[in-house]
Parts: sequence; C-alpha cells; structure tokens
Amino acid sequence: MSYIQTLIDLALTEDAAYEDHTALATILDVQRGIARITAKAEGVLSGCAIAKQVFTTLDSSIQQHWLKADADSVKVGDVIVELTGSLRRLLAAERTALNFMQHLSGIATATHAFVEVVQGTDCAIADTRKTTPGLRLLEKKAVIHGGGTNHRLDLASGMLIKENHIEASGSISEAINACFKHNEDIWIEVECENFAQVKEAVTLCPDIILLDNMSPAQVSEARLLVPTSILLEASGNIGLHNARDYALTGVNRIAIGAITHSAPALDLSMRVQALQLNQAANDEAT
Repeated sequence: MSYIQTLIDLALTEDAAYEDHTALATILDVQRGIARITAKAEGVLSGCAIAKQVFTTLDSSIQQHWLKADADSVKVGDVIVELTGSLRRLLAAERTALNFMQHLSGIATATHAFVEVVQGTDCAIADTRKTTPGLRLLEKKAVIHGGGTNHRLDLASGMLIKENHIEASGSISEAINACFKHNEDIWIEVECENFAQVKEAVTLCPDIILLDNMSPAQVSEARLLVPTSILLEASGNIGLHNARDYALTGVNRIAIGAITHSAPALDLSMRVQALQLNQAANDEAT
C-alpha cells in the first residue's frame, strides 16, 4: 500500500536511519547480529505488519521470523519477532519499527480493555476521528485488532450532525432534512443532548442517534424512546469504570475517543546479539 510505504519512508528519513553515525562509528560494516523484539507489558499487538515493512524497506536482506501477529495477545517476556541481518541496519530500523508497534499496540490494548468490560452485552466499542494526523488508517486498524469497531473514517464517510450544525441550521429537524436533501445515499447520525432532542430526531428516522454526555439512567430512558431500527450510540465521560453500566442500558455502541487520542504506548523493546565475524562470514557463504 503506497500510503503505508510513504509513512515508512517519511519516518526513516525523519530519523536519518540511513546516516546512523553511532552505528557507523562502533559497528563494522560486515558485522551481523540477531535482534529480538519482546513484550515488557501485557497487551494486544498492532503494527507488526508495518514494522515488518520498516525492516524490509531499510534492508530487504534482513531475515524476519515473526512469532506473533497483529491482534495477538502478549504477556511480559514474549518474543514477538526474531531478526537476523546487518547489525547496523537492524539498529537503524529499531526506533522507527518500535515507534509504530508501541503506539498502535497501545491503541489495540486500550480498545481491548473496553471490549473486555462490556463483554457479554450486545454493545460494541467504537472509535472516533480523534486520531493522530496522518496515522488515522493505522490507528483505526489498531482498534479493530483490539476487538473494537470503526466509526466513520472521515468527513465524507457519513453525516454526523452535532451541536454546531444544529445551531447553524436552526433545529435538529432542519439539520436532518437538509442532510437527507443533500445526499440520500450517505448515512445520517444526529447528536442529542436531551430527551426533547431525542424525540424530535426519532420522528425523522436518522440512521443513528448519538446520546451525548447522558448518564446511564438517562441512556436507559432514551433507549425506550428510540426504535431498534435506529442505531443508538452513547459517548461523553465514559471510561473503564462505567462503560459496562452504559452497555447494560441496551445502547448499541459506545464511542470512546480516548482509545486513539490518549492510549499509552505498549512497552516493547529490542535487544541485539552480535554474531562473531567468522560466523557472519559463514552465514554469508550459505
């Protein structure tokens, strides 16, 4: 995928990976080594595929033996991949590969934590557009790896009527009708902050109603007002401590911006073992 390759090229250029002066000064050009990336914390992996491409981009002769893959769970000490090749090249690619893996695995892990909390209900965990500029496709894929679901990819993927659109249009009804008139083939979601808005929205049958900053009790009450033909979503002030309370209301989906914009990186590390020069020469011969 050209988009992914562009990201990799930018990241390697940003890190001056082809001009690693420390490695040039301390490691012989012929020196080979074995590198292992391991987990230093429990979590769910994402970014393995792009990390593999990072190593291949920097040096296609690096041998890669992946023991884990995207969406796999890991515990402390698990070896994720074993790499063999030029020691200089392994170290030059290390930070870029780990940056992708740690960030994306953090998102997958955060998503999985919410999925676990609502397990046994019919409620899905969804992401938002609160993503890192340029990394949205990767971050949304990480949400999938964590067991979540994707909300709209971008502004062209669906129409989400929020408070500012309602203010500009004059009312929820005006905003919904305007969206229907604009394009009947794109799904419409409307954000509601109170029961009056919910009742008004229901009469016009949008595809999705979003309950914003309502308590679990209020969501339960709103659930009775919204027919099952309309997908019901909740968001705002929802965390691991209360996500299950919301899920038990019968809401179809909970949107969590924090799983992409605030997820801590998963702790991973790469350690290398230098091969003896004669062993490296033998490897080259075979």
